[in-house]
Amino acid sequence: MVKKLLHTRYRVKDLEKTVAFYKDVLGLQETRRHTSGRGSQLVFFKAPEGEEEIEICKFDESGPVVVGPDLTHLAFEVDDLEKFARDAAAKGYPLSDGPHKTSGGSAIAFIDAPEGYEIELIQRGKDL
Repeated sequence: MVKKLLHTRYRVKDLEKTVAFYKDVLGLQETRRHTSGRGSQLVFFKAPEGEEEIEICKFDESGPVVVGPDLTHLAFEVDDLEKFARDAAAKGYPLSDGPHKTSGGSAIAFIDAPEGYEIELIQRGKDL
């Protein structure tokens, strides 16, 4: 039986540009970095209050990275969506959708990571 989710992997072509996005735009913490036995370059991240990690993988031998539209996304909670949007736009990453209010008082928006992976941002409503 599965106990808990440990990490999710996303393969990318430009490792350092993606690492900079996860650190500088999203504010994630790099937890470790190494090369796997088969030669994959791996960098792991986690959110300051999270346990699960995100694994960013560069392995050119697997062929081109093709990110289909609306295939997958990561979702992160933020304290202040408007401030996040301003800061991200100043770093060259404007929101790609939103913000939109939900019926529960939350706000959601999306931003695209360098390789085209979609990131959802959620500011929880005061009543949640």
